[in-house]
Parts: sequence; C-alpha cells; structure tokens
Amino acid sequence: MARLVTLLGLFALLAAATVVCVTDDDVEALSCGYVSSQLNPCVGYITNLANKPSSACCNGVKKVSNGARTKKDLIAVCNCIKAELRKLGKKSNASRIANLPHQCGVSRNFPPIDPHYNCARWKIMGKFIVEIEEAKEIEVQKGDGKTRECYSRGPVYRSSLAKDGFKPLAPGLDCCWDIFFKSAKDYAGNRMLGEREMVNGKAGKYVWMTYKEVFDLVSKVGNSIRSCGVTPGDKCGIYGANCTKWVVSMQACNAHGLYCVPLYDTLGAGAIEYIICHAEVSIAFVEETKVSEVLKTFPSSGKYLKTVVSFGRVSREQQEVSMNFGLKIFSWDEFLLLGQGQQFDLPAKKKTDICTIMYTSGTTGDPKGVMISNEAILSIISGVDHQLESISEEFSEKDVYLSYLPLAHIFDRVVEELLINRGASIGFWHKDVKQLLDDIKELKPTVFCSVPRVLDRIYSGLTEKVSSSGLLKSTLFNVAYSYKLRNMSKGYKHSEAAPRLDKIIFSKVKEGLGGNIRLILSGAAPLSSTVETYLRVVTCAHVVQGYGLTETCAGSFVARPDELSMVGTVGPPLPIVDVCLESVPEMGYDALASTPRGEICIRGKCLFSGYYKREDLTKEVMVDGWFHTGDIGEWQPDGSMKIIDRKKNIFKLSQGEYVAVENLENIYGLATCIDSIWVYGSSYESFLVAVVNPNAEVLESWAEENGITAETFDALCENPMAKDYILKELTKIGKEKQLKGFEFIKAVHLDATPFDMERDLLTPTYKKKRAPFLKHYKHMVEELYKSAR
Repeated sequence: MARLVTLLGLFALLAAATVVCVTDDDVEALSCGYVSSQLNPCVGYITNLANKPSSACCNGVKKVSNGARTKKDLIAVCNCIKAELRKLGKKSNASRIANLPHQCGVSRNFPPIDPHYNCARWKIMGKFIVEIEEAKEIEVQKGDGKTRECYSRGPVYRSSLAKDGFKPLAPGLDCCWDIFFKSAKDYAGNRMLGEREMVNGKAGKYVWMTYKEVFDLVSKVGNSIRSCGVTPGDKCGIYGANCTKWVVSMQACNAHGLYCVPLYDTLGAGAIEYIICHAEVSIAFVEETKVSEVLKTFPSSGKYLKTVVSFGRVSREQQEVSMNFGLKIFSWDEFLLLGQGQQFDLPAKKKTDICTIMYTSGTTGDPKGVMISNEAILSIISGVDHQLESISEEFSEKDVYLSYLPLAHIFDRVVEELLINRGASIGFWHKDVKQLLDDIKELKPTVFCSVPRVLDRIYSGLTEKVSSSGLLKSTLFNVAYSYKLRNMSKGYKHSEAAPRLDKIIFSKVKEGLGGNIRLILSGAAPLSSTVETYLRVVTCAHVVQGYGLTETCAGSFVARPDELSMVGTVGPPLPIVDVCLESVPEMGYDALASTPRGEICIRGKCLFSGYYKREDLTKEVMVDGWFHTGDIGEWQPDGSMKIIDRKKNIFKLSQGEYVAVENLENIYGLATCIDSIWVYGSSYESFLVAVVNPNAEVLESWAEENGITAETFDALCENPMAKDYILKELTKIGKEKQLKGFEFIKAVHLDATPFDMERDLLTPTYKKKRAPFLKHYKHMVEELYKSAR
C-alpha cells in the first residue's frame, strides 16, 4: 500500500498534464509508453529511477505544481524522468519520484488523480502510433436518414511513420496501368510471370515470360478487346484460377480504362449470373474448365454479356450453345487474331477512376460490388512501401512470389501490384492445393502470402514430423526451439536469436519452404498465436499478420517483424490510414476504457468508392468519411491492434443476455481436441449449443486410451462418450477463460466432415456464413436443444 501511495504522485502529475497538447517528442520523453489506469507498466520504469532531480526538472515541477501547466513545463518534467531512467546501474528509491515537489523546494503535492479519468484519453500510446485527434462523443445519422445515434469515439491514431503527414504518391503514377507500363520499361528483361510446364501429366519446371513479353501480349489483348466494340468504362469479367492469362487480361483492362470485375473461382453459377447481370459485364475472360458454368447463366445474362474468351479452347458443343444465345465465343488464340493490324489509343485515366469492382462473397445476402479506384491501390502501395522501407525489408526485383490466393480477392491483387511495381517475379501454382508445397519447393519464393488454414496445415505437418522423428531428434528440436524462442522473447531479431541452431536444425524447415523465404504474411482470418509463434521461430523468416477488407483495399494494419509482442495481433496501422475505435455499448465494448475496445473505423485515400448500385449500403458503413468495418478491435500497449470479435455476430438468449459468438468461438477454438467450431444460441433458449469438427488424431488417441473402438471416424463421432469427452474439454477451456454461465456450451454434435465451401458454409476466405450454417444444421440444433433441456 505504501508503495502504491508513493506512485500516485507521478500519475497525478501525468493525469493533470494531459490537458496539454502533447507531441510525438513528448511520447519519447515520457518513456513509459501506454499508461494504464492500473498504474502499469510505469511501475517497472519508476523502480529504475535514479536519485537526484536536475534543475531543469525542478523548474518544471515548480511550474506544474503551481498550476502553470504549459507544454514546455510538461516536457521539462518528462525529460527529467527520462534522464533518470537512462542512468542505468544505479539503484533507485521509488518514492523519490513521488517526493519530487519536496526535493525541488515545493511544499504542495501534485494534484490528485481524477477518479473518473481513464487512460484512453491519454495523448500518448505505443511507440508505433501517434494521436492526431482527441476522443469525443459524436452523433451520427444512420442509413435510414431519420435515426440519429450517439457514440463514444476514441482518439484518432495513425502510424508514427506518418506523424508529419502521409507520404505523397510517386510522381507520374496516376493509375494501375502506369505501374505496369513503368515496370515494363524499367525491368523489361526481368522474369515477370511463370507457370509450371506439364510433362506427361506432371508439373515440371517454371517457364517464364519477361516484363517486355507480357507487355506485348497485353497490347494484343487490348486491341482485340476494343475490336469487339468494348469501350472505356465498360465492364470486363475474369473468371478462373490464377494464371498468366488472368494477369494479362487484368492489365488489358487497366490499359483501356475498363472496369475489371473478377469472379471468385469458388462461386457457383447463381452468384456468377448475379454478378454478370448486376455489374452489366459485356465481355468475360474465362478459364477453359469454367466456360460451361458461364453458359449456364444464359439466357438471363444475355442482355449484357456479348463476348466470352476462353483461356484455352472452345468445344463444338459450347460454340453451338453460344450461337443459340447470340453470344460470340473465342478460344484464346482466335481472340488474339481479332486485333491484328489494329491499334487503339489508350484513354486518359485519372486517380479517381474506378479500376475494379470486386464482389465480396459476403456471409449473408447477395454479393456486394466494392468499387476500388486507382488512387486506393496506389495509396496502399505507397503505404506498404513506406512501412517496409522503414525496417529495410522493401520488395525488390530479386523477390519471387507464389500466386495461389485468388486474384479475385483484393489481398492477392494488391500484393501482385506491389511486386510488379518493383519488377519482381510472380510464379503461379498449378491449381492443386495438395501439391502446393511442391510448387513452393520448385519456385523457391522469397515472399509467401497465406491464409491461416494453409499455415495451420504447414504447422501440423511440421509438428507431426518432429514428433515422429524419434526421441533424440525431437528432443534436440524442442530444446533448440525453446532456446531460440527465449532469445526472441528477450528482444533478439529472429536472425540473431540462434544463428548456429538455424544452420544446424531450422534450415531444414526453411529448405522445405524452398530455401529462400524471407517474409510470410497471413491475412483474411485470425492466425492462432501458437501457430504464429512456432512459424516465427522455425521458418527463419519474418512471419506477420495483417488486416484489411476489400473496402479498405486490403492492408490497413500489418504487424512488424521481430516484434514478438505483436504475436496474436495485426500490428499497427499502415502509414496511409487514420484509425479510431467506436464504442459498442450493447456488446460491452468501450472505446474510452482503460483497455480501449470497440468497432474499428478507418479513414484514408485507400478506402473504396462505394458499393456499386447500392448507395443505401454505402451509407450504412461510411459515416463522415469513416468506414465502419464491423470488426471489434482492442488497442495494445505498443499501438498494435488485436481483432477480438465481430460486431454483427451477436444474439440474445431468452434471459436477455447478449452473446458475442465469434469471441466465444475463438476461445473454444483453443481446445486441442477440435479443429473448428460453430456456436449457436436461440433467442427462445437460455443456453448455447455447438457443432464441432473434432481433431481426428486427438479423438482417435483418446478412444484408443479408453478402449473405445469404431470402424470409421464418422462412427466414432457418433459415440456418446466421444461427445461427452469433447464437451468436457470445451467446459474446461470455458472455466480457464472465466466465461460467464450462459456462455458455456451445453450440448455438442460432432461432424467428421470439415466445414467447407461445397456446402456453402464458408466464404472463399474461410469466414463462417452463419445463415447457411443454421440452415444446414437446423435439424441437429433442434435435437441438441431437446437433449439438453
């Protein structure tokens, strides 16, 4: 208690001083980072305080104590504290700081702490962000134009790299076409796009096209497009898996001012038909195996779609069907001949022009067309470049990237634009997810972007290989892992934490990923901290998470390499956006609490231009220039962001309690006995039920230990004892995490078949589609409630 009292003086000073406008210099001066209302983590710094205050410190103390709290006085006191902290090796007396007024000849103590004051109003937060606007209460008009609501909005922050303003866009770059055009000149002979040569049905070596060769092919495709009567501003669809012709078609759209409308390779005919008609697509480039899917959209899409170009050949049957609908259909080679001898001038393009309309898969309802401008993509490229340059990890022409995430998704599209801007090489997978590691070994990429599901598989494969390698090898590996992790936790860079062990042990893991990997970026969904930490240690590469949406043109946050404290977070904002949190009272999230939590809101030039033909939906998410993501975030002490929940995924139980389902699924997902879980709560019931994909290895091991036999894994999942085991494990996790009574699951169904897109349960980015989940498991949910009552 005595120690606590002695510390209050310092915090009283700081609390009183926050009325002064504090700059980034003050952040450095304070040296104690983010100050919480629980007096942490400053205690650790204060205990290192030396003995004697300086005269400058005393002058500041006198003025602050007497109420003359100017910024200059504040800085004087803060610099005093900082100077004392730097006197390492001297033992300190923690009470000295509380007695600063008396030491400086001031009889009065510092002003008392305001009990209603909370740390979210502090001007100072982690070293990676700076505050540019204060917290405030705001009143907004909702999308219906009538209802007005009041919210608490936290302070507005941006990356400390942009404390003096955002870096201007590169001169001479006004659109995405300018990026490729410039690189085609600057890196003409560099390898640009590569695909694996198929030899006797097997994938062989990569065959490459240079930037010059790709540019020439793009010019031919562009002339052929225009010869079909397509004009600037028209919509061009691209449907298929990533390949050279996909990128060539996209660049032809960029050259001639067409709206590129990508279609997810995993979307069904219903969504394809909707998008073609909604976007009014007049010409579409289609993977050979997908042409029949497009033809199924006729006659409905015939009003708009007039030309289809196959990436390969066109069958006689497809030609006959096309003729019946008045559709022109061409093989790739036939289409290239259309533009021979013709040359069309490229239209002038502006930053504000729409470059692409990307339809989000959505968890409910029809897909939404997200309009993305040239400026949005150019801004993201500028922000990412600025971030990477600050840590000397920028992309270069030496980089090699494996393209397998859908180009129809903004994540991969932006990454490829970034690499093209630097003259790097892009190699495509050969469309077999089971052979992805083989593609990696052959391509030897330096940059690998992924989603958690793929990294989870890599993690499982590595841990299984280690555990089956024998006692001696597994023990050596685990000892090496613990040693390197311990050093990384102390602040060592991954390359300096255990260089000898990297060469002897972890180099084998790196070789398994091609041998050249230097950056692994995970996005689209949360990556578990266990997997992220493990891969940071064993891959000998930077492994970081990022966060963004189609509406924010992908990246808004990216964690920083070699900052182990950022594991489990998406890092600080990129130096191209402003970010704030907005309170969500109905879910108990307060943007002004000691640990600020709320809906993540983003502002910047990288934002989308609206939903195509849906101004009503645009107004729902865009308020006063702020895009409301619908994701719930939590600021971390260092200025990084942690995604903890989803705003809309809440439901009310019969007793009136609100349940934030994604937060619960993240918690229950920590159980090692399950791979995935869907939690449901009916408004007519007082408790929760769940459908679980159990982990086969763990469940079968449990069954063997307990003498339970089953002919198949499906049969094991039907065993009541297996269900009881899984339920007990989930309950154990719930107790460990101190969940409330109504947040515990009372009954489970075990599904041996993993949740998938084929049953319309997941989006292409592996987010749960909750309405289809309920529809698919409706009967089972009813049975669970009956059995648990």
